[in-house]
Amino acid sequence: MGNKSSDGLENSSPRSASERLLFLLKAHGPQTCAALAASLQITAEAVRQQVIRLAAEGLVDSGSERAGVGRPCQVWKLTPAGEATFPDRHAFVATQLIRNIRNQFGEVALEQVLHAHAGDIEHVYSEELRSAKTLEEKVRRLAEARAREGYMAGWHKQSDNTFLLFENHCPITAAATACQGFCSAELNTFRHLFGHTVQVERSEHMLQGARRCAYTIRPKRHAPAKKAK
Repeated sequence: MGNKSSDGLENSSPRSASERLLFLLKAHGPQTCAALAASLQITAEAVRQQVIRLAAEGLVDSGSERAGVGRPCQVWKLTPAGEATFPDRHAFVATQLIRNIRNQFGEVALEQVLHAHAGDIEHVYSEELRSAKTLEEKVRRLAEARAREGYMAGWHKQSDNTFLLFENHCPITAAATACQGFCSAELNTFRHLFGHTVQVERSEHMLQGARRCAYTIRPKRHAPAKKAK
């Protein structure tokens, strides 16, 4: 019997050129257009058209890589969103765990588990933000932390001097769909991180049909003190 290798994954039979391109990047890591063209048996120009389209969709990204003497070459790799196009067994496990906790121990137990999980996440983020001196720096650091976790997060300061924290991808969509307590816990975590002097509101929500999740962050306005009569 012949030896089997990871190339046997190709039994999943991706059909379109873009699906096969994503599969090659998943199975073999970052590659040049020339290498992808050789594997797909199409022209390098056809590959370039594919990767440009996939990059516009946020599924692939390029970088420079030096191989021996000479100028660095451009290589393409999957983004977190590109990785998410592949079946995720963790999503199935997460939804099964949620269902089993709910069925075996009830909603109260599930809420307790979510509360404990949120506490762990809040502790990690608190360490990230601890030395930040301004609200802007806190927003930036939180966005960077979320981006590292695969949320494709970013932020910007708006014309009214509020901040928008946005997430173009949700790596826990399956779990959040099975239990929207994840989304409530996330919002509460952000509010705790910024403290009682800052207002945090979710302005866009994927589970409600939006393209992304977004949070508006602003200092709270204090009502003027009443004059004594």
